[in-house]
Amino acid sequence: MSATDEFRALAERVVDDLLEADPVSATSLGDHRFDDRLPDMSADALDAQLRVVNDHVTALDAIDDVELGVADLVDLEILRAALLRTVFELDDVRRHEWDPMEWNPGTALHLLMSRDFAPEQERAASLRGRLAAMPALFAAAREHLGEMSAIHVETAVAQLEGTRRLIDGEARMLASDDRVVDTSIEEVDAFCAWLEERAPDATRDPRLGDRLYAGALWHSLDDATSAEALLVDAQEHLARIGEQLADAARGYLGTTGHDSDAEAIREALDEVARLSPVSDATLLPLMGQALDRTTAFVREHDLVAVPDLDVRIIDMPGIHRGVAVAYCDAPGPLESAAVATYVAVAPTPDDWDAERIASFYREYNGVQLHGLSVHEAMPGHVLQLAHAQLLESPTRVRRFGRSGVFIEGWAVYTEELMVERGYAPDDEPRSAQALRLQQLKMQLRSTINTILDIGVHAHGMSESEAMWLMREVGFQEEGEAVGKWRRALLTAGQLPTYYAGYRAVSGIVSDLRVMHSEWSDRQIHDLVLGQGSPAPRHLRTLLGI
Repeated sequence: MSATDEFRALAERVVDDLLEADPVSATSLGDHRFDDRLPDMSADALDAQLRVVNDHVTALDAIDDVELGVADLVDLEILRAALLRTVFELDDVRRHEWDPMEWNPGTALHLLMSRDFAPEQERAASLRGRLAAMPALFAAAREHLGEMSAIHVETAVAQLEGTRRLIDGEARMLASDDRVVDTSIEEVDAFCAWLEERAPDATRDPRLGDRLYAGALWHSLDDATSAEALLVDAQEHLARIGEQLADAARGYLGTTGHDSDAEAIREALDEVARLSPVSDATLLPLMGQALDRTTAFVREHDLVAVPDLDVRIIDMPGIHRGVAVAYCDAPGPLESAAVATYVAVAPTPDDWDAERIASFYREYNGVQLHGLSVHEAMPGHVLQLAHAQLLESPTRVRRFGRSGVFIEGWAVYTEELMVERGYAPDDEPRSAQALRLQQLKMQLRSTINTILDIGVHAHGMSESEAMWLMREVGFQEEGEAVGKWRRALLTAGQLPTYYAGYRAVSGIVSDLRVMHSEWSDRQIHDLVLGQGSPAPRHLRTLLGI
């Protein structure tokens, strides 16, 4: 057997084992063989998973990679990175021992109900299987969870309440089995009560610390860039974008006055928000209008090929609220059924007062909704993931091993691209300038995300320092800054993907423009999107740059 055949056969076995060990990810990716299961998180199962993963690493290392072609070499590196990340998460981070959010089965259930990827009867049987597996899941949670952080307990309980509503509503209707539904609701209630009993003693610091964070960042970025080097780069970029934002603010206002850059920026941003109000009632309709307009612009200017897509704007499910304001929920790259793509958006919670709601919609004003649509939908995540699903390759590795750095980097890159190509939310004279203001503010935000994540987990950044950075340097509304502070504590390594990815994707596109100066936007972008969703370093290898 040739080294190529040996590797491809091994790659398929590795992907199968990783999918079987994580049935929820398998469903999300579009592999429905394990839809009736929840992950086996017992101590014995986790030990067995580690042994299998380490055996696969050994087998990959034994492949004679000198004989492999470029695409297979990239697949090998993607697989190795995925396996080593699994070892790092289970052996070092051990999130299952201190993060109760890891034990919420809500996503596992939601995935079976959100799309008609299979007949209703088949999905109902899978749903009943996952509901029946919840007692074992929560038993394992109680076995593993020890010292927890207060913010993780608080967020887990809130999201589990969303799971309870999901089970008692959509799941009850689909499952058609009141007994298993009632039992699973009792299990959720009992687990929430168990968590709340431990809340007074939840004193663990949610920060990873510099050693674990260095590993988390490496695995998240799939790049050798150190946290310190990335931090310096981000701080320098932050200063440059701040200067550009001040110039854009004065241009929007049509004045050279103001005592300070900050004063001009705040006045301009306030005026944009005042002239483009949003409310809970208008949020989803305005997002729909923004999607229609951005899609028409991409097609009219031939920026990139646009496949036929079924894209729907939906209310964000309660099980996913509390971390981000919007996300793209696209069909998985292994999905064979023709199903819709969702852009989930979270209106303000019912318990917010009028002042907090007003602050939220100053941040997510009507102009910014167009920026959000660009990022999450067109030509950002929705379009990029649709292109990735068209990838034909000898193994499933690149469909399985998607890079968040490339995915987020492409979306941030398109925010800048649309502004540079003249997109405007409406036909008003200053509309394009208003969007430029918001796009630069979002550049500040993505750059600050990096500084915040590194600062919180590696340098002990305090809440007051973080709030000053976001509010005074990033011009974020208080509610946005508070939410991002929570997100930084709840996650680690994901927030830097926006800036690191933007830097990498912009660099790749810039190099291609030099190499192919006669090419159109569409030719360059189609080439970039035609390789799946690999880490930028692998994309360079695949493109030969």
